Amino acid sequence: MWQQPTSLFTDHYELTMLQASLHSGTAHRPSVFEAFARRLPDGRRYGVVAGTGRILEGIKHFRFSPAQLGFLASTRVVDQLTLDYLADFSFSGNIYGYAEGEIYFPNSPVLIVESTFAEACVLETFILSVLNHDSAIASAASRMIAAAGTRPCIEMGSRRTQEESAVAAARAALIAGFDSTSNLEAGMRYGLKTVGTAAHSFMLLHDSERAAFEAQVASLGADTTLLVDTYDVETGVRTAVEAAGPELGAVRLDSGDLVEQARWVRTLLDDLGNENTHIVVTSDLDEYAIGALASAPVDAYGVGTSLVTGSGAPTASMVYKLVSRQNDAGEFIDVAKAAENKVSIGGRKFALRRLNERGRATTEVIGIGEPPASDGNDRTLLHHFVADGVLAPGWIGAEGVARATQRHKDSIAEMPGMARRLQRGEPVIPTEFTHGR
Repeated sequence: MWQQPTSLFTDHYELTMLQASLHSGTAHRPSVFEAFARRLPDGRRYGVVAGTGRILEGIKHFRFSPAQLGFLASTRVVDQLTLDYLADFSFSGNIYGYAEGEIYFPNSPVLIVESTFAEACVLETFILSVLNHDSAIASAASRMIAAAGTRPCIEMGSRRTQEESAVAAARAALIAGFDSTSNLEAGMRYGLKTVGTAAHSFMLLHDSERAAFEAQVASLGADTTLLVDTYDVETGVRTAVEAAGPELGAVRLDSGDLVEQARWVRTLLDDLGNENTHIVVTSDLDEYAIGALASAPVDAYGVGTSLVTGSGAPTASMVYKLVSRQNDAGEFIDVAKAAENKVSIGGRKFALRRLNERGRATTEVIGIGEPPASDGNDRTLLHHFVADGVLAPGWIGAEGVARATQRHKDSIAEMPGMARRLQRGEPVIPTEFTHGR
């Protein structure tokens, strides 16, 4: 979980807006903000919500310390009136949203914040930075899992991104179905399964490949994974089998033509009596490379760079917009941006997933007002995470990750089969806008 205050993970203009609204007397107007994506990345059929648990963890620590207030004062970011407000800041509103791990589509109200304008405003940048990063990773990871079928995927991208992003990426990947991660910090924070054995440097450290393999087996056991492509792959496989025997857990291939190489390595292992030794492949895999390996005798995939960069879509392009506020008469009015190509829909939303008699999703139903009467096949998508500043249990930490992982499995299972295809296309189900009761 977050170990430091999150309040300055924000943009300068959030606090200048706060200052101006305090001076105009509008800062405490009850308001409704909504986070959503206007569109999916080009050709993608669905997105995956991730980061909600991290947002909820962060909001618990969204306080302004004396040191932070001193920085804001010394740099004259805001005036004394605003500093006095921030000194006592604690979120006291309501937060609703899609469960982490849920599938989303264009204009899905992924997160809804109901509070004063001031409280919702200062959270904007933090909410979007987490949602955009984590949802991009989870969406890419879900496609990789679809391509992998029943074969497990290992997240191993820590060295390809910033250190905190690496932890977040590991968390998002496992929510979307990855089996394990190489990142120990992610394992400690969120109860994730961690794995790892040795790199090429370990092979090069020793006087021979045989010496390196024997040292690893002696230390980690015969069921370890030996990296066999530091020198010659065939020699590496033979030496690995000699060092570990028939109990050798796996060999890892990290270069070359992985499809062809996996085939003859499988044959060689079988000929040497190691029918139960697995083959793990790495080397800049993405969902398309994983799909191309479907016919190869591969047992697991290790994925790094492409995963932690969203496999071509490094952001979910989510935005955070004011959709409703009270006027001077105390009545809520719908508000919306009308700029060309950036039109939003005003009003507090509801969201439903319409299912057929077989439990398969047919439509995303989004509307304003109270949801229409259900025929029994509508699944409500919005959950109440924070009520009057109090976080509901079960959404953060290791428990939250486990819950999100199951939600993703269930959401994917109710999607039409075409959701698992890698071909470019329109969203897998349409979105229907309606007015409620």
